[in-house]
Amino acid sequence: MNDFIASDDRALLEQHGLASFDALWGLKLEAVDEPNTERGGWSSVYRLDLGERAYYLKRQSNHLSRTLLHPLGEPTFAREFRNIQRYATLGVPALQAAFFAQRRVAGERRAILLTHALDDWEDLYSLFQRWHDLSAARREALIRACGELARRLHAAGQMHGCFYPKHIFLRGREQSCEACLIDLEKTRPLLLGRRDRIKDLEPLIRRADPWSRADVAAFIAAYLDAPLDSAAVSDWAARVDGRRRAKVNR
Repeated sequence: MNDFIASDDRALLEQHGLASFDALWGLKLEAVDEPNTERGGWSSVYRLDLGERAYYLKRQSNHLSRTLLHPLGEPTFAREFRNIQRYATLGVPALQAAFFAQRRVAGERRAILLTHALDDWEDLYSLFQRWHDLSAARREALIRACGELARRLHAAGQMHGCFYPKHIFLRGREQSCEACLIDLEKTRPLLLGRRDRIKDLEPLIRRADPWSRADVAAFIAAYLDAPLDSAAVSDWAARVDGRRRAKVNR
């Protein structure tokens, strides 16, 4: 895979001398959280502010995922970058990549993924912390935006695989919101129809503690683009709840 630089970001990166793998790898920044060392290597995230534009710079070494296509492993950022491109092609709202590249250096497999910061968005998990302080109209708009996002994702034939509140970002005003997704590493095609779709939706419902049963029904109605009192909404709500209860009771 060749180095990628988004056309809208190239001039700014070049202006700051950061339009190359080596420049971004050597940049001295403070990580925003503890390194991820689950896969034997490491992966870290840093914030990068360049004038009025902000990014998240992700660097990793020997942090690999192994699949049938890559039995010896590939950097997890390579898979996430492909999925970012796929979402863009399919018209599924998601984070945007500014730069991606990978290298083999002295026995290490290194990768860099630079994405636009979502500073004017807020993740659903954070919104849940003050959910009951929001107006009813605002809550309804947020729920509807989440359902519509899930519908667009599945209509594009994709399964997110990690559809959690912290991976759903929203912005907008009182009665109009839009939503997008981050953390696309586990995305895969929908293979098993409704079974995969329910499997994808259930993690959100299980973690949506502030949502009432009526809120869940409203989310599913938006997802199905169906009347709230329809048999389809009731059936899907029952199926998702059945999977949720099974997961909780394990």
